[in-house]
Amino acid sequence: MAFVVLASVSCGTTRAPATAGSSSQVPAPAQEMADTATPTATPTATPSPTGPPKFSAKVTRVSRDRLPYSWRPGCPVHYRDLRLITMSYWGFDDKPHTGEMVVRKTVTDDVVTVFRKLYDWRWPIKQMKLVDAYKADDYASIDANNTSAFNCRKATGSSNWSNHAYGEAIDLNPLQNPYVTADGGTAHENAKKYTERPMKGKGVINPGDKVVKAFAQVGWEWGGYWSGTKDLQHFSKGGG
Repeated sequence: MAFVVLASVSCGTTRAPATAGSSSQVPAPAQEMADTATPTATPTATPSPTGPPKFSAKVTRVSRDRLPYSWRPGCPVHYRDLRLITMSYWGFDDKPHTGEMVVRKTVTDDVVTVFRKLYDWRWPIKQMKLVDAYKADDYASIDANNTSAFNCRKATGSSNWSNHAYGEAIDLNPLQNPYVTADGGTAHENAKKYTERPMKGKGVINPGDKVVKAFAQVGWEWGGYWSGTKDLQHFSKGGG
C-alpha cells in the first residue's frame, strides 16, 4: 500500500510530496539555506541637513586704536564708555556673516536684542564695519552701504552733536534707506531709486514694519517718521 507523506514547508519553500519507495527527504543544510535566502538590504543613516549657525554676539571694551578717526578728545562720550559688539548678521547673499559695531555701553543690550531678531528673521544687511574703515567719512560709509553706529560728528545740517557721537544711533542699510530731503532728493546717486515709501525691496525699511517695531520695543525711534526731511536709515535711542 502506498503512503502519502504530507508536504513540509521550510523557509517559505514547499517540497514535493514523497511516495512509497522513494528515498527519505533530508532538510537542506543550514548553510545552503542561508546561501539561497533573499538578501536583506542594510539600512543606511541619512545625514540631517546642517542649518546656519545661531546668532552670536560678543560685547567687549574698545581700544583707542580701533577708533583712529571716529573718536578724538572733546567728543561728548569718552571711548572708555563705548563698547565693541562683534555679532552675526544675515547678508544680501543669503549667508551668515560676522560684523562689528561700536555703541555706548548703556545700549548694548538694546542693540543685541534687535539684531538677534533681524538675524533670526533672515532680514538682510549688506555689511557691518566700523566707520573707521572709511576714515570716519560718513558720506563714504553711506555710499558703500555700510551699517554703522558710533561716529563723533555733528548732526547733518546742524552745529549740534549727532546721536551717533554719543554711540546711541545706528544707520541701517543706508543705500536702500537714504536720507531724503523735504523735496524728495538725496545726496547719493546710487540711492535715488529708494527715496519713496512704502516700497518693496531687499533690506528696505518701511513705516510700521517689523524692523521699526523691533527698535521701538527697546525705545529707539526711526528717522523715517520725521516730518519734512526723513532719515530712513536712522534709528536712535529716544529719537533725534
